[in-house]
Amino acid sequence: MQLPFEPPSILATGGELKNAFCLTRDRYAFLSHHIGDMENFETLRSFEEGVEHFERLFRIQPAALAYDLHPDYMATRYALARSEREGIPACGVQHHHAHIAACMAENGLPGDQPLIGVSFDGAGYGEDGAIWGGEFFVADYRGYLRTHHLAYAPLPGGDVSVRKPARLALSYLWQAGLDWDPVLPCTAALDEEELRLLRAQLDQGINVPVTSSMGRLFDAIAALAGVRQQVNYEAQAAIELETLVDPDETGAYEFDTCWEDLGMVNPIPAIRSLVNDLHSGVTAPVIAARFHNGVARMVVDVCKCIRTRQGISQVALSGGVWQNVTLLHKTLPLLDEAGFAVWVHKQTPPNDGSLALGQAVIAGTKFG
Repeated sequence: MQLPFEPPSILATGGELKNAFCLTRDRYAFLSHHIGDMENFETLRSFEEGVEHFERLFRIQPAALAYDLHPDYMATRYALARSEREGIPACGVQHHHAHIAACMAENGLPGDQPLIGVSFDGAGYGEDGAIWGGEFFVADYRGYLRTHHLAYAPLPGGDVSVRKPARLALSYLWQAGLDWDPVLPCTAALDEEELRLLRAQLDQGINVPVTSSMGRLFDAIAALAGVRQQVNYEAQAAIELETLVDPDETGAYEFDTCWEDLGMVNPIPAIRSLVNDLHSGVTAPVIAARFHNGVARMVVDVCKCIRTRQGISQVALSGGVWQNVTLLHKTLPLLDEAGFAVWVHKQTPPNDGSLALGQAVIAGTKFG
C-alpha cells in the first residue's frame, strides 16, 4: 500500500487479537498476513518468523518500532525487548488513535488537517488505564483529542462478563438504578448464587474495571433483548442482534450526548427505553432496530457537536464495531445528509487487523 508521506523504515507490531504487523519502506507499507490471536507461544513464534521473513523479503532494517500501549500484549513485549536488545527507538501508540490513523492512511489522507475519528470496538487500552472502545477523537497522525466517549460502565469480573453478556446487561441495569426483574432474559439466565455475588461485586466495587466499549454495549443490549446470554466466540451476541434488525422499524433509542459533562455519551436513556419496550412486549427485531437506529443518530449528533466547536467536517469510521454492516449503512447516509465527508476502510479491515498500519504512520510522523 502506498503511503501519503515517506516515513523512516518502521516495524509496527499490531495488537493482541487478529494480529498483523506492518513494515514500511520509502512510501510503501507492507501489511502482513493474518497472524491471529497472540495468546500462546506458538502464535508468538509465527509472528516472529513472519517479521523475519518480511524483513528479508523487502530488505528492510527497521529504524524505529511502534507498539500498542497495553503492557501485557505479546506484540508489545516483543517490540520493547527488541528495542532494548538492538537499540532501536520505539514508541507506544494508543489503540483507537491507531484505528483512525489506519483509516486515514488507507484513504491517502496527508494528515495535515485533523478530522473527527469515530473508533468503536470491543476493547483497547486507554491512557487513563480504563478499557476504551466508544471513542470520538479529533485526530491526525501527530496526535488526538478525545472529545467524547461512551460513559464508563462497570465490567464485573473483566473477561467473565465478556463471555457472559447477561452479566453486562445486569451491570447496565444496576448503573441505571433499574430492578433485576426476574422476567428479564438476562436475569433469568443466571442462578440465584451468581446474581447475589454479582450484585455484591458491583455494590462493593470488587474486580470491576470500567469500560467505554461500544462492543460491550452491543453485547449488553443483545442480552437484554433475550438474544444471547453467553457467547462461544467473539462478537457472537452483537452479530446475532444485527441479524434480527427489523428493516422497516424507524424508531430509535436516545442517548444523552452532553458536552458539558466531559463529553460523556450516556446510554442509560436508551437502556430505560429498551426495558420499557420489553415490559410492553416489543419484539427483539424491533428492539434491535431501535438500538441500531439510535447508535447511528447518536454518532451524527456527536459529530455535529464537534463540528460546531472545532469546525471539522471530515469523519473517519474505524474499529471492529464498524464491521456491523447494518450500523454502517444506517450511519453513512445520515452523516452525508448532515454535510460530512466520510472515510471508511475498503482495502484493510476496520478491526485490529489494520491496527499496525495506523501505528506505523503515527510512528513515522514521530520519527520522521
